[in-house]
Amino acid sequence: MKKKAISFFTFGLLLIIIGAIGKFFQWDQSMLFIAIGLTFESLAIIIFAWNHLKK
Repeated sequence: MKKKAISFFTFGLLLIIIGAIGKFFQWDQSMLFIAIGLTFESLAIIIFAWNHLKK
């Protein structure tokens, strides 16, 4: 499960970076990329916390 949390974290980080670059180039969907990235980041934090609480 730890690898799944790391995978969600890195994918979310990638989406946030793409959204930030898109914001710089004034893409219309850049905020959507940032929002989805933050969702994946939140999911990774929840999985990480759940694994620690389960122990």
